Amino acid sequence: MNCYCGNDKTYTTCCQVFHLNQGKTKTAEQLMRSRYSAFVLANGDYLMQTHHSSTRPISEKKDIVKWAKSVQWIKLEVIDTSKGTEKDEKGTVTFNAYFFENGIVDIIHEKSAFVKENNQWFYLGLSK
Repeated sequence: MNCYCGNDKTYTTCCQVFHLNQGKTKTAEQLMRSRYSAFVLANGDYLMQTHHSSTRPISEKKDIVKWAKSVQWIKLEVIDTSKGTEKDEKGTVTFNAYFFENGIVDIIHEKSAFVKENNQWFYLGLSK
């Protein structure tokens, strides 16, 4: 079975590696994909660890986990990436995350901002 993030690799050779190494990804897109897999698995600890400290919603962790468990995740579609390579300090990833909730298919469409600090990528939030 392919990884939840849509890559051709298995979860154990793809996102699980990042879930076990606390989000030490090489690119912003890898971090975004691993965060999507964390939503599928309702892994609140990982979502908090990889969310930049300046925007991390620690008080909302339980609600995020509860919501992630309440929906059925369908697929991730990466639309665009800008910067966010191993050589960059900032990057954005635009994506659609499809899920099924209350009998309806819904989509999260987001252009996410990422920043690299101490050689580790973090999710900042919506890109401006």
